Amino acid sequence: MPGKSTRLRVAGALAAALVAAGVAIGPAAQAAPAHTRQPSLADLAERHGRYFGSATDNPELTDSAYTKILGSQFDMITPGNGMKWYATEPQQGVFDWTNGDQIVDLARKNHQKVRAHTLVWHSQLPDWLTSKQWTASELRAVLKKHITTEVRHYRGKVYSWDVVNEAFNEDGTYRETLWYKTLGPGYIADALRWAHEADPHAKLYLNDYNIEAVGPKSDAYYALVKDLKAKGVPLDGIGFQTHLALQYGYPTTIEDNLRRFSALGLDTALTEVDVRMQLPATADKLAEQASWYGDLTKACLSVRRCVGITIWDFTDKYSWIPGVFPGEGAALPWDEQLNPKPAYQALREALR
Repeated sequence: MPGKSTRLRVAGALAAALVAAGVAIGPAAQAAPAHTRQPSLADLAERHGRYFGSATDNPELTDSAYTKILGSQFDMITPGNGMKWYATEPQQGVFDWTNGDQIVDLARKNHQKVRAHTLVWHSQLPDWLTSKQWTASELRAVLKKHITTEVRHYRGKVYSWDVVNEAFNEDGTYRETLWYKTLGPGYIADALRWAHEADPHAKLYLNDYNIEAVGPKSDAYYALVKDLKAKGVPLDGIGFQTHLALQYGYPTTIEDNLRRFSALGLDTALTEVDVRMQLPATADKLAEQASWYGDLTKACLSVRRCVGITIWDFTDKYSWIPGVFPGEGAALPWDEQLNPKPAYQALREALR
């Protein structure tokens, strides 16, 4: 059981977070002017020339309490699933923009930008794509058409694209995906070129997890980026997904890693941040989680070309973690009741 001092510290942080989020607590709430509004996470980030965003997904947009926070705290939205291949081209040559358009329309209504996600990935592909044996020329044509059609549809409506997602294994070798096995490593450069042709103004990213620290996987991206830049392939940034877990330790070299990619002339961003823990959540774990969120934010602010941070949805209510990692969760700055946690206050403090 956590000690009394730890419980008091976390309780104090939670109370401060509630006040900062505009949640009335205690008698002082009655004295607060009705017009008072604390600056949002996006407001605080903007003072540093950064954005602060959240992922979201279509089913949760019917939750008005959720959408109120989504629309007020963030200035960037990432569609969690609505722009992936299975959603946008469920049958070959038949495109469906319903879910993606809903996110884009919501962002426009809230004066937010959109990080579009994702064009080329090995997961969440439709059956028509994965059940067939393709020749290289056939698959290349399919990939080009998909990228060109989707990027043209959202041309001028999105800030950036995660063009290729999760291209490498942990040891730095290429992941044996449909794309790599059929087309070879050149599919990455092709995808970037096609996306740029379809929308020359959108920022183009490569995006992956477990590349926050300097190591074999991030080294592979570093070598790839140098090669792409040498060949004149359009590439604007690297997305560090930053799906972290307390039990595996904090990536202490993240700031150095951000700097080395920036030195290659690229923007960097933390694109899918969450910090999960083994359940149940305790005061000590929530305090450690809060310090991680603060440290991640400070790392980004310390590197000029780290342009922003996106959390992978903002509330535990809609987190993907419990469904994928049984027995783990509590990964986000708001809890399942949409109340801010100590991590929320840590974000605010880091952004001040």
